[in-house]
Amino acid sequence: MIRAIIIDDERLARNELKKLLSEFPEIEVVAEAANAGEGIEKIENINPDLVFLDISMPGKTGFDMLSELDRTPTVIFTTAYDEFALKAFEVNALDYLLKPVEPKRLADAIQKLHQHEDRDQLPVNPANINHSVLSENDQVFVKDGERCWFVKLSEIRLFESVGNYAKVYFGPNKPLILKSLNALEERLDEKTFFRANRKHIVNLRLIDKIEPYFNGGLLLELKGGEKIEVSRRQTVKFKEMMSL
Repeated sequence: MIRAIIIDDERLARNELKKLLSEFPEIEVVAEAANAGEGIEKIENINPDLVFLDISMPGKTGFDMLSELDRTPTVIFTTAYDEFALKAFEVNALDYLLKPVEPKRLADAIQKLHQHEDRDQLPVNPANINHSVLSENDQVFVKDGERCWFVKLSEIRLFESVGNYAKVYFGPNKPLILKSLNALEERLDEKTFFRANRKHIVNLRLIDKIEPYFNGGLLLELKGGEKIEVSRRQTVKFKEMMSL
């Protein structure tokens, strides 16, 4: 069973979508929300597998709401405004439905959801999730100005401290998020992410080369070409972890 939440400020739109979803017995609508604040609360309390999310709502938009979540469920956007289409696909949402939602387009989105499930073995059972530490398979929402992305933690190769911000390296992208490295370190699985020095956290699975460096440290070359020095103190820990 796929547990879904509908977030939309229009009650009629929520009711219409629920009615259309009744044709899909594998999807259970477990909650509704009329704005971003309610939506965040419901997502954090219920931890759904899927969210149908309106973009344009009073107060915070759907994009604003996503940027405040630590862990992002699978999202299908629903909106009356097609100028958001490009932005929706920039965040790599599962799908994008224009209102009024057509049954055929909804069926296509549900089909895409099943393909997504097969590939990524979703949905995850909420009972198995550790709510304090994010696993490498968790998806996070990164927003930098007008651009937004959904990113699996396993695809992030480096976090770099830039003042009060952290630069996030994945693919060719390097957006800034308002988080300190210390705050990030608390949420990241230490089996995958390693604090190389005061300014960098690296993804151990995305290291290409390891070389000795002066003062007894190490130099890591990541798959994106970045070269990161491991401090002498952290080199001891790194060698223990990697059994060098």
